[in-house]
Amino acid sequence: MDAERERAAQEAAYCERLLAKSGENVLRETLRDAPVTAWEHYPPGDVFDPDSGGQWYYHCHLPPADDIEHGHFHCFVRPEGAKGPVHHLIAVGVDAYGKLHRLFTVNQWVVGDTWLDAEPTIALVPRFDMQLAKPGYLVNRWLTAVITQYQPEIEALIRERDAVIAKHAGAGDVTAARDDRALEVTSSLVIGRS
Repeated sequence: MDAERERAAQEAAYCERLLAKSGENVLRETLRDAPVTAWEHYPPGDVFDPDSGGQWYYHCHLPPADDIEHGHFHCFVRPEGAKGPVHHLIAVGVDAYGKLHRLFTVNQWVVGDTWLDAEPTIALVPRFDMQLAKPGYLVNRWLTAVITQYQPEIEALIRERDAVIAKHAGAGDVTAARDDRALEVTSSLVIGRS
């Protein structure tokens, strides 16, 4: 593991340890004892860092994706600022204890972002840097660390996303394939820390 990935892994672990000392974890810190409703964004209004253009929200599905995942953080970048286009990078799935479970990409219709092909999307990944105290500094730093630690895997997942959508389109229209509700998750990697 290169030095930057190692530092990111240490930072993610540090954030988890600090939260655990207070009986918390990234999930509890994000939800802050709010009643959890499927599909709702937590926190309401999402989190946006005006300096980096990073943005995220957490939500869960009913039924859940599998018997481990509680929900996931959808992570985006708005390179032109809050009023500019939003581009989905990756979803970070966690278990009920806030432990990293999987990384995955989704079809465009799922998040309704402004589409970018794989390489321009990959170029945005390093920009996801959440330097905000609220709603939880340690959650923001943890998400940033996870994305840095797993950047090569995220890049591969984004490339796979485009390949899966192209294959789904076949000889048809790729734009239509990005709106096809029969295709939701386009690539996934279980991390195995749960």
